[in-house]
Amino acid sequence: MTKDTAKKILEKDLYEPISNYLKNQGYKVQSEVKDCDIVAVKNEEMIIIELKKSINLTLLIQATKRQKITDGVYIAIPKPKRFKWNKKWNDISGLLKRLELGLIIVSFLQTTTEVEIVFHPSVYKYRKSNRMKENIIREINGRSGSYNVGGSVKEKIMTAYRENAIHIACCLEKYGELSPKDLRALGTSSKTQSILSKNFYGWFERVHRGIYRLHPQGKKALENYGETADYYKKLLEGNLNKNLGTNDVP
Repeated sequence: MTKDTAKKILEKDLYEPISNYLKNQGYKVQSEVKDCDIVAVKNEEMIIIELKKSINLTLLIQATKRQKITDGVYIAIPKPKRFKWNKKWNDISGLLKRLELGLIIVSFLQTTTEVEIVFHPSVYKYRKSNRMKENIIREINGRSGSYNVGGSVKEKIMTAYRENAIHIACCLEKYGELSPKDLRALGTSSKTQSILSKNFYGWFERVHRGIYRLHPQGKKALENYGETADYYKKLLEGNLNKNLGTNDVP
């Protein structure tokens, strides 16, 4: 099938190859039965298939409504161009499995069509990830405040890692050249050494072994993160870290 022809695939074009596939499996097949695109019956088993050119919310709503009739509900779409199992399709598959829906993909080739049952409907087993939960808790605990706006797009997110780097930058700006040990005494995190060594943002530079100072890029970054930087500057100016004694300040 040429590129121009592929663009003209309609929902109804899915019917014949799927119907033939099911008939070869011994099913009796009917279309447009009580708003169902395809209904296939074999003995006591009933399958319902909803057809669409792509996966969208309308299709998912239609398919989940059919689950009031039978557990055997599939959605069927044409195989997308340049299809590959990437993160997007893994996420889509995860959603369909969570909804306990099956997935059928139809390939329209130059001389024939191919029907692939990607997966059948099955009872979804809910499994929580303790590791992901712990990562979220650790991230929340590593933030001093709420500097992000939910739903923001193409804006730099204030992560615990970035905030730790800003804290270090504020200390270096105020006190000059310091060691990781000096910085931790000023209240920076246990990841101070790693943040300085990796220098992911390019904010720091090593003066000599074990001693660091703020790079001009770091000074500029503090201007860009005013609210967070101000918090740590006030923390240092007001000596708000109650665990810090006057002799600990470099």
